[in-house]
Amino acid sequence: MAGWLKRVLQKPKQSSNSGSSSTATPTRSPFSSTSSPVRSSSSSASSSVLHPRSPLTSASQVNISSSGSARWTKSYDVCICHNEGDFAFVEEMVSYLESQPETFRCFLQMRDATPGSAIVTELCEAVQNSHCWVMVITPGFLQDPWCRYQMHQALAEAPMANGRTIPVLKDIDRKDYPRELRCLYYIHVTFKENGFRQIKDTVLR
Repeated sequence: MAGWLKRVLQKPKQSSNSGSSSTATPTRSPFSSTSSPVRSSSSSASSSVLHPRSPLTSASQVNISSSGSARWTKSYDVCICHNEGDFAFVEEMVSYLESQPETFRCFLQMRDATPGSAIVTELCEAVQNSHCWVMVITPGFLQDPWCRYQMHQALAEAPMANGRTIPVLKDIDRKDYPRELRCLYYIHVTFKENGFRQIKDTVLR
C-alpha cells in the first residue's frame, strides 16, 4: 500500500515537472525568439504588403497592352481636338505620347484623316472610336467655330464617358475657360515637359 502510494505521489511530481518543462519550452521559444522571428515576420509581412503593390503597377501596364484588354475595343486611345495654328505644339505632344512605353494611339485629324472622306464623318468616327479626347484650348481654339464644333461633339459623349474629356489650357487665362467645360477639371500647360507628363498620367487613369 505504501509502495502504491509512493508511486502515485511520484507520478504527479514527474508529470508536473515534465509539464512545466513542456510549457516552459513553448513559452520560452516564442518570447526568446521574439527578437529575430517577430522581426523577420514583420519584415515578411511588410514585404507581403509591398509585394502586391509593385506587381499592381506592372500588372496594370501588362493589362493595358494585353490583347484581352478593353483598350483594344476602340481604334484610338486619344483623339486630339485643336486649332490648326497650334499644330506644331500638338504634333510635339502627340510625338511624346506615341513614344511612351504604352505607345498611345493618337488620332490627329490633319495627319490621320482619310483623304476624300467627309471631315465631319471622320471627326465623329474618331471621337466615338477613342477612349478619351484631349482638347488643346488656346486663343485660336476659342475663336475657331470648327474647334467649338469638335468640343461639342466630344461633350455629346460626356454623359456616358466621365473623365474622358481632358481640357488642356495653353496661353489663355482661367477666366477665358469655355463655359461648356466649367464642370471639368483641366490641365494648364506652362512648361511642356510637365504638361505632357500630366496629360499622359491623366490618359492612363
